[in-house]
Amino acid sequence: MTDPQSVMADLVAEGEQVDGLVAGLDEAGWRLPTPAPGWTVAHQIAHLTSVFRMAASAAADPAGFEAMRAGLSEDFTANVAGAMAPYLAEPPPVLLGHWRAARRSAAEALAAVPADRTVPWLVRPLPPQILGCAGMMELFGHGQDIADALGTRVERTDRIMHVAGFATLVREFGYQARGLKAPEMPFRYELRTPSGASWETGPEDADNRIGGPAEDFCLLVTRRRHRDDLALTAEGEEADRFLDVAQAYRGPAGPGRAPGQFARAHRVPSVGRG
Repeated sequence: MTDPQSVMADLVAEGEQVDGLVAGLDEAGWRLPTPAPGWTVAHQIAHLTSVFRMAASAAADPAGFEAMRAGLSEDFTANVAGAMAPYLAEPPPVLLGHWRAARRSAAEALAAVPADRTVPWLVRPLPPQILGCAGMMELFGHGQDIADALGTRVERTDRIMHVAGFATLVREFGYQARGLKAPEMPFRYELRTPSGASWETGPEDADNRIGGPAEDFCLLVTRRRHRDDLALTAEGEEADRFLDVAQAYRGPAGPGRAPGQFARAHRVPSVGRG
């Protein structure tokens, strides 16, 4: 998951895939509402632009990034809105250009950092490849919102395994967002990649286990689908609870998606739920 060259190449490819969703949109397309309350397609790209600009700054100009971070308030939502406001005010063609430049700058800056070094980030320093995985998580979630707004389906590849692996590393985020204590016991993850391969991590004898399609797992941890609309299974009380709180990003959980909002015929009930 954390091979630096693979992560950076896949980060570029995922960015191009999201770019392909918006490149041909007219003005009305950029104003389409997405499933994220109050966010249009333009909001999604403006947010991604701000995130990638911050990543580029963290890798290429740590001092400048630290100065920016020192100016942030304690209000997470206000910080997000403030960061994307300048881009949201731009006409779509200009925003698209800034989005492309931000992706390019971030990928180049992160790739230039040795894998055994760290770059500053919002809470703690991260290795560049882990920050790259976080960027892929952002692309997955916000790209899904755009695809949903456009009524299209994103063709997933095994690149999303960077997102799945990142989510297992930050399992505590969902609990922290709700003021809960994260369980200390290890989980076993047994996921099926988009190519049909098996991806497994965690102790083989773990009492708490999560299985199913990797795409569904990524949709869960980015809170783009409700667990009831996904073909994920959970064995063990804590694993079952995780499917209710899973979140691969810091900050407020938000309302997420409602049960049945994106229902699928292949849903498999989780073990332990009535």
